[in-house]
Amino acid sequence: MHGLGNDFVVFNAIDQQLELSAGQIRFIADRRFGIGCDQVLLVEAARTVDTDFYYRIYNADGGEVEQCGNGARCFACFVRDQELSGKDVLRVGTASGSITLYHEADHLVRIDMGVPRFIPSQIPFDARQQALTYPIELDGEVYQVGVVSMGNPHAVMLVDDVARTDVERLGPLLESQALFPQRVNAGFMQVLSRSEIALRVYERGTGETFACGTGACAAVVTGIQRGLLDERVNVKVRGGELVISWSGDGAPVWMTGPAVAVFEGVIDL
Repeated sequence: MHGLGNDFVVFNAIDQQLELSAGQIRFIADRRFGIGCDQVLLVEAARTVDTDFYYRIYNADGGEVEQCGNGARCFACFVRDQELSGKDVLRVGTASGSITLYHEADHLVRIDMGVPRFIPSQIPFDARQQALTYPIELDGEVYQVGVVSMGNPHAVMLVDDVARTDVERLGPLLESQALFPQRVNAGFMQVLSRSEIALRVYERGTGETFACGTGACAAVVTGIQRGLLDERVNVKVRGGELVISWSGDGAPVWMTGPAVAVFEGVIDL
């Protein structure tokens, strides 16, 4: 499946016993020797009475992570396509808490991504106090970045032109910066207007992807905080567009976008 080109291999772990090793995840994600994807998703039975399912996410390097917005939209479509649920509204547990998924017309899914977290220890990020932006040194140069958790850690850098930004160099440097003990997803945001941005994201453990849902949320939130953006923003990513809305401190971030099933198959692990 994919959400704007951010692609996934999705496993039904309800109707079959399934526990994947890091090596198996890396094999599945390999685009030459496996199936090929940015992340592997597992659909599991609910772990609490107030949720419908549990959602697990693995990056291409085999590491399990807390959240993935594009994957969540694919999750919603997968459980409907596989007739695991006919609900229009799903409550899904994740490693970072529960999220709510809403089926809408034209294969769009709207997601309550939860309330963003800015306290450094909750991201986690090594800073003495909370700030709008933080100076971070990369390869001898100092850059100002906004830092937020959308269930997973994000650092967002404002740039003049995303097309000309050296994401292949700056992305890995920011991802592995020592101030982020669990590494970080690195976002590069160009403000086109108060209601539109262009965004590229270098995801930890995966590299640059065609879209990143939590990255889009993080970029819009930091842009609103800095007074650069309005409450509702179209986010242009390499694979298409997402719509992100946030009404401010204490409110959840809403994301709307598509999800597409590409093919089904069987793999022997």
